[in-house]
Amino acid sequence: MEQINFTLLEALHTNKQVYLTYYKKGQCITETGFIQFVDSLGDLFIFIDDVFELKNKMRLSELINVRLA
Repeated sequence: MEQINFTLLEALHTNKQVYLTYYKKGQCITETGFIQFVDSLGDLFIFIDDVFELKNKMRLSELINVRLA
């Protein structure tokens, strides 16, 4: 979890694209996008997806993996 948080913050400050992997409705989903906001204490982050350029709000605890693109 600490490594995921570190990667999210790095992507936020450098404006680098990331690959996010998370569970949704029993499926493992990977999306690409840009991190806009991270709140580690509130278990929340906001990212803008690369396909539709929509803001997505998600819990940090739902993430499986994050890596820089």
